[in-house]
Amino acid sequence: MRWITQPGWPGNLLALAGGACTTLALAPFDIWPLALVAIALFYLGLRELNPRQALLRGWCYGLGLFLAGTSWIYVSIHDYGAASMPLAAFLTFGFSAGVALFFALPAWLWVRWLRRNDAPLADAAAFAALWLAQEAFRGWFLTGFPWLYAGYSQLHGPLAGLAPVGGMWLLSLSLALTAALLVNLPRLRRHKPQLAAGLLLLLAPWAIGLALGGHAWTQAKGAPLKVAAMQGNVAQNMKWDPEQLSAQLALYRDMTLNSQPADLIVWPETAVPVLKEHAEGYLQFMSHVAAERQSTLITGVPVRQLNERGEKRYYNGITVAGSGGTYLKQKLVPFGEYVPLQEVLRGLIAFFDLPMSDFARGPSDQGPLQAHGLNIAPFICYEVVYPEFAAGLAAQSDLLLTVSNDTWFGTSIGPLQHLQMAQMRALEAGRWMIRATNNGVTALIDPQGRISTQIPQFQQAVLYGQVQPVEGLTPYLRWRAWPLAGLCLALLGWALWARRRGTSSAARMQTA
Repeated sequence: MRWITQPGWPGNLLALAGGACTTLALAPFDIWPLALVAIALFYLGLRELNPRQALLRGWCYGLGLFLAGTSWIYVSIHDYGAASMPLAAFLTFGFSAGVALFFALPAWLWVRWLRRNDAPLADAAAFAALWLAQEAFRGWFLTGFPWLYAGYSQLHGPLAGLAPVGGMWLLSLSLALTAALLVNLPRLRRHKPQLAAGLLLLLAPWAIGLALGGHAWTQAKGAPLKVAAMQGNVAQNMKWDPEQLSAQLALYRDMTLNSQPADLIVWPETAVPVLKEHAEGYLQFMSHVAAERQSTLITGVPVRQLNERGEKRYYNGITVAGSGGTYLKQKLVPFGEYVPLQEVLRGLIAFFDLPMSDFARGPSDQGPLQAHGLNIAPFICYEVVYPEFAAGLAAQSDLLLTVSNDTWFGTSIGPLQHLQMAQMRALEAGRWMIRATNNGVTALIDPQGRISTQIPQFQQAVLYGQVQPVEGLTPYLRWRAWPLAGLCLALLGWALWARRRGTSSAARMQTA
């Protein structure tokens, strides 16, 4: 046990394993107690290190997390980016090593400024606040990488009832607090005045989460809608091939013509793999087909528009065929939809020249789409993994919709992690979500984050089911993460002040 907390490679390797362990707590494995184990190892491993040692320990933890949890990046680079196996492995490792710094910096900050070995209760609370700050910063910095958050492990766990109250953020905070308090139980026993408060903080999130599990925060609005979501299962190497365009348009046309009656017909991201202006005739025809069936068609399609400077820019979009409007994607996938430092990187390997990798970011003031008199919050692929961004649109909506093309990730765990995050958005918002994808997982998700119905991955099929529009706001949609942000800032400020005060007191005693 001693070598876990001391510097050296035994502890660093355990941190690496602890980070990798988090992947098993998330989809598709869903062994949620491992999230507690991983955070506890991270916290315990920092207790006796100096700041420089903590920097390496935190980096090892992050490296294990991202090597295991984002291994699907290798599939994208190698299988679809035409990179050799060694190059794809090198780039995947380089990415993981870079984002692992998101854990190295908090580890350094914790040891340098916040750790309080003399006050176990305050120490645990401040650690949990820093953990949440790390996740929030990771989801914002340089457009963010909000993947592999610990809170997702609780989608169907005992804490799930807290998601509509404080979002996924509250779940992560509760897990970090629980892990730190469990590690600190022996020290709390030696600090009797703090023991009762520590046990209360340890048990309260789990008791409240269980009590709120299944609570309905929203109410039905109008009649249920019948949905037909198309999963075309188009191979990625055919997606942008001009010679395959007619076949793809015919595929979705025929799937729609042969489908059962539905109020909403939903096609996935870029189901129409040509600019909207070049597909107007086709979209008008499909709109008439849908109207004759008393249906509304919603599809993904790239869009070209003039920006405020009069320049032609390309956007990843969703359009309601007819007059329901078009939404332009705001959260773009680095290297997939835009290339950072493209003047340097484009042309080096095929991965940096993927089709449609020069999209622009859509305006930030867009509202929901309109269909059947309802407000539908649209999310294109990667957008659904941003909790705060998704909450902004969800609060204006009666129904959630996400379209995606996860073909880039093959048979890896990436698409299943993506699905889990979409489920969390439904739970946070207390709203039904329609998820239409090119090759899976196409599903309908209820307001408790449960999958109502789905169709298998890698099959060409149509998903049929019903969704219920709702009204009302969950506490998270109403207040977002601001209360938690204020709490975390207060805890971190208190820890910093108390540590400085303790250091000053110790110095005065030594002087005396």
